[in-house]
Amino acid sequence: MGHQLQTTPPEGGRGSGWCPRLGELGGWQGPLRPLRGLPWAFPPQFPKLDLLSTGCSGAPGKVAYQLLRQLFANYSSALRPAEDTEQALNVTLQVTLSQIIDMDERNQILTAYLWIRQVWVDAYLSWDKEDYGGIDSIQIPSSYVWRPDIVLYNNADDQFTSSMETNVVIRCDGQIRWDSPAITKSSCKVDVSYFPFDGQRCPLTFGSWTYNGNQIDLLSMQQTGDLTDFVENVEWEVLGMPAKRSVITYGCCSEPYPDVTYTLLLRRRASFYVFNLLLPCVMISFLAPLGFYLPADSGEKVSLGVTVLLALTVFQLLVAESMPPSENVPLIGKYYIATMTMITASTTLTIFIMNIHHCGPGARPVPSWARKVILRYMARIFFVYEVGDNCKSPPQELDPRPQVQRADGEEPPGPGPLPKEAEPEEQPPCPRKTCWCHQESILQNVDYIASCFREQKAASRRTGEWKKVAKVMDRFFMWTFFAMVAIMSILVMGQAV
Repeated sequence: MGHQLQTTPPEGGRGSGWCPRLGELGGWQGPLRPLRGLPWAFPPQFPKLDLLSTGCSGAPGKVAYQLLRQLFANYSSALRPAEDTEQALNVTLQVTLSQIIDMDERNQILTAYLWIRQVWVDAYLSWDKEDYGGIDSIQIPSSYVWRPDIVLYNNADDQFTSSMETNVVIRCDGQIRWDSPAITKSSCKVDVSYFPFDGQRCPLTFGSWTYNGNQIDLLSMQQTGDLTDFVENVEWEVLGMPAKRSVITYGCCSEPYPDVTYTLLLRRRASFYVFNLLLPCVMISFLAPLGFYLPADSGEKVSLGVTVLLALTVFQLLVAESMPPSENVPLIGKYYIATMTMITASTTLTIFIMNIHHCGPGARPVPSWARKVILRYMARIFFVYEVGDNCKSPPQELDPRPQVQRADGEEPPGPGPLPKEAEPEEQPPCPRKTCWCHQESILQNVDYIASCFREQKAASRRTGEWKKVAKVMDRFFMWTFFAMVAIMSILVMGQAV
């Protein structure tokens, strides 16, 4: 039954024969065989190494220590550990996503916490475990063995920090497994066209920096990255992490360079942005059509539109601060621009309608087409009625002016403009005709007063008709803009489905 055994040579020296379970196992007297390797000096730090022993019920520390001495007696970590220099060394890569630390949309940088596993076979670090008490694996610092220079190609970290210096596990058949955590900053092209209902594809491309495909063949351990230990992110949902191997020939070199790309598929959790940016905009946009419903005499129609426009401008600035400066306009930005355009149009129409409403008595009569289309049909559709509209009697012709004859049978002269200052003229004495002169003056004055009333009534009728036209147009534009706001809101919200 295998177990882990950490051994440390005693202070008396390397040949003391110390063993943690010497009472149970007894001393080891088996032969030690020299191993293959290149001539190289043995590092003096090995007395501090930790060893991993499996495959037997126990092993003396002297055997593990002798194994370590034999392995690295003639070993060099500077050369690629391949028996045939013409043969490529297979390096298998596996990436585990542990956590998404940050997604900087403005700078387009993804910060992630990864666990990176690299597996390869070192032809000079193998032994027969039967000759060494069943020890089939040891654990030593990674700096003592050759390691492939696998780096993140799309690294965006200005410090170029590598992975942590962790231990490697060496098996008896020469297989080396190196597990190391790393916090990576990679460049990710952020597409905010459908923000806040967007998804991102962030690649993580790993490959050797100096070894070409004829020296190292980089492979992926699985078809996808490992997400079993992923810590959920509050802003991003991970949909997958497929892996793809590529072989690229760069312009600088004729040799092929293999790499493995893990594409991180992300989808934004839009609840925060819906409740803090989108819903306030929708509610504010519904205030714009209500400006048409305000009475024209209130004086608040234009001020309401300007206030709503300023509120949307503030929300637009909040969105612009978090988005990267790119050609793609986010969906919520398009919604803001469309709403602001609609409010600007509604404010302009409100000013036009108020001008119609407040036209004076000197206004022209309502055109016949407007009287027919707006006052007759549209007024019925939008339920715009004036008091007494349903009980009006058809217009009747005015009675002709009564004819008054003089006593002598002649008709008095027709009405005419009265002089401002009429000087009395000397009339010949006519006692019988004096009454008819006074009646003629009275009739002229009455006719003048009647004509003034007729003109005032006609002006009042024209003013009332223009006010009714303005009211009908208010109702028409109110329902039109309500429909536009509803359609735009449905189209934007439909992106979340």
